[in-house]
Parts: sequence; structure tokens; C-alpha cells
Amino acid sequence: MTLPGHDQSTYRLRMEWGPTGAEVVPADYAVVVDVLSFTTTLSVAVERAIEVFPFRWKDSRAAEHAMRHGATLAVGRFEALSRGDARHVSLSPASLAEVDGIERLVLPSPNGSAISFALADSGAQVVGACLRNAAAVARWLAPQVADGASVVVVPAGERWHDDTLRPAVEDLWGAGAVLTALDAEAEASASPEARMAMAAWQAAVLPHDLLHCAGGRELGGAGFVADVEIAARSDVSEVVPVLVGESFRDAADPAPPAPRLRRVGD
Repeated sequence: MTLPGHDQSTYRLRMEWGPTGAEVVPADYAVVVDVLSFTTTLSVAVERAIEVFPFRWKDSRAAEHAMRHGATLAVGRFEALSRGDARHVSLSPASLAEVDGIERLVLPSPNGSAISFALADSGAQVVGACLRNAAAVARWLAPQVADGASVVVVPAGERWHDDTLRPAVEDLWGAGAVLTALDAEAEASASPEARMAMAAWQAAVLPHDLLHCAGGRELGGAGFVADVEIAARSDVSEVVPVLVGESFRDAADPAPPAPRLRRVGD
């Protein structure tokens, strides 16, 4: 549902929070950002030529989905830790550095996956971005933006205990990193919301701020400091994960279909 005054349609570069915001601000290209850790894990997987099937639910349906696609099912961080078995891949990006022989991976993530599919259902081409590949995503999008396409960057955020959105500063930084690089590449008009994210990114000090923000402290305190350190490595990856059908693949293989452009003001 589009609300008057909230769709940012007079700007080509847009930003809005979470799954509800993704529905309110349509665009030709939609960039999902979940730094700790869905899109960071996604980028690491795609770097290793793993096809990633995001999935909305973390229950028996995920196992059935993995079986249907002949894929490995990623388990929760704490489940993998309790099993003490490095062969179990989890949402932890560090876990992917310790396994071999995986070609397809089902990655349950109610937040990042739900946003990705909701955006795809709207007709947008969905891209996964984090701090690691923000510049690569911007370079890939720049020609489309220069040709008139619109982009919405969606920081996923987290959830409070009552299931309301908790804006996560690390996702705001990730969104700002993509938008800053994209603005430099394409010099497109950016909404005030997008410019706010860009300003936040320019104020961030990495890796310190990521390690000491709420999300970083939570993971670090649970023994997953390596995940935060991996997520804090800015612009070290050239992959551009795009959602094609049910799975994310690198934009270079194969090329995703081009969406119908909605010109500024449409």
C-alpha cells in the first residue's frame, strides 16, 4: 500500500525501514540490507559460488524446502554451537569459511527473507547488500540509475520482544554505504531519508562502532565476535547477489531480467 507523501517517488534514490517500509516505497531496484547477519552471510556464500535460497521460516518447512532444492539447510547460530560440529552451516558468516562442497544453501531468515520476497512480489529486482559489497552493488546499479531507474534501499532492522521494529544502526550504516557510493557513481536525486542514511554512514567509525553498537555487543557477548569482524570489512567483496526466482546468485551469472522502469514521478 502506497501512502501519499511517503513513497519518495520524486527521488530516484530512496530509503525506508523494514518489511512495512518496503511495501510503502516502491522502486525498480530494491536493496535489502541486514548487516548482522543475513546479507553479510549471503555475500560470503555468493563469494564462494554458493546459490542461496532465502526462506521465511525457521521450522520443519525449511528442511522440506532444502530437500526440494537439493540444498544444505543452514541452522541457527546457537544450534550449530550446541552441536559442536563445524560441518553444520549457520547464519554465522564465519561458519561458511569452514565448510567445503556446498553448492546450494537454504538460509532461513524471517526478517531478511520476508523483505526480499515482499519486494520481489512488488516487481522490483532485489539485491542483497552489506558493508562488504556496498560499493560493488552501487557500481552495478549506477548504469540503471543513470538511465532513469529508481532504487529503494531497505535496512531490515531487528525486532523487539513485542515484535515491533527495532531500527538497527548497523543496517542504517549499510544502507548509507550503498547510497553514498551510488550517489557518487550516478549523481541521482536522493530523498531526505536516503541522505540521512548517507550522513550516518559518513559518521561511522569501523570496526569500532560495529563491535560496540547494540547488535555487535549482543553477538560478541554470545561468542560470535568473528561474525561482527567479518561484517565490518567494508568494500572487500565484488559480488552482487540478485534474487532470481527463489534464489540469490551473483549478478554476473546469470544476468537478471531487467524490470519495467518507473520513471521519477510515476
